[in-house]
Amino acid sequence: MDSENANESAVLDTLDKQIIHGLVTDARIPFARLGAILGVSEQTVARRYRSLRRRGMIHVAGQVNTVPLGRTRWILRIRTAPNRAVALAEALARLPDVSWVSLLANGFEVTCVCRPRSAERQEELLLRMIPRAGQVLELTVHEVMRQFPFAEEWPRYSDLLTAAQLRELGPRPPMWEPRGPEKSVELSRADEVMLTILGRDGRASYAQIAAATGWSASRVARRMSELVESGVLYFDLDFALERMGYMTRAWIWMRMRPGDLETVGRAVATHPEVAYVAATTGTANLMAAVVCNDTAHLYRYVTDSLGALPGINDVQVLSALRMFKQSLTLLDDRKVGVVP
Repeated sequence: MDSENANESAVLDTLDKQIIHGLVTDARIPFARLGAILGVSEQTVARRYRSLRRRGMIHVAGQVNTVPLGRTRWILRIRTAPNRAVALAEALARLPDVSWVSLLANGFEVTCVCRPRSAERQEELLLRMIPRAGQVLELTVHEVMRQFPFAEEWPRYSDLLTAAQLRELGPRPPMWEPRGPEKSVELSRADEVMLTILGRDGRASYAQIAAATGWSASRVARRMSELVESGVLYFDLDFALERMGYMTRAWIWMRMRPGDLETVGRAVATHPEVAYVAATTGTANLMAAVVCNDTAHLYRYVTDSLGALPGINDVQVLSALRMFKQSLTLLDDRKVGVVP
């Protein structure tokens, strides 16, 4: 059997990982261009991509960054009765502006990320809807002050490409960061339609979006580029981690002196296990989401990698028992996702 018809029971071979790296770098890269870089046909890349999606291995999604819209991101820690935790997590997962919903291994804490798109929705979620839910015993809200960028996004497969291939592929666009008191971006109804489609499928064609918005394909391409440049729209990949051999996911909350926060945050962002790291408000001022092969790997990461960093005064490690929702994708027993 040749490489183009690789057995779908295999987890990920080298070509799969190379394609994934290409998509992590540029989620909407044309398959013809990616195939030329990797030395395979456009049809091979398209077939492999369809197989990865069909097996639930990856999902490309267009994400909305609410900061340029004048809003912020929140990380919620919700304590509930153990027998109500699953019901609460399932209810949160159904909310469109709540993502990365996970039940922690202590069995009574649900963690999620909240990205309300308006002041009214923010108040409804954080002050009324979630606090008044019957399952909620305690709610802790952390505002994300800064997300630390990575030199290479997880799962970091760049070593499977040659230096020439990496140069041709180019760098991933830099993470958008607030640049000062600029006017927030206004979204039209057609923008919202486009963002909804891209949330379901980040590689939806310009023609498909044009048919739904009433725009021309060229206008769709132009507006998509504008929203990416403004920081409102970015593209991300969700992964089936357990199928990739990563059986342990954890949230790690750290506390340190304010003067050490930037240095430690940047250092944590270099660790290969880390999929997300952000400075937050609250008693813990740095949060990292980590992906490990098993509990022993998590222990080595905490004791060796974090333990070697000066400035960390306190660490709380909470393993994720079950994921209910990734970015915009509800999960079932066949899919397991990475926290932010």
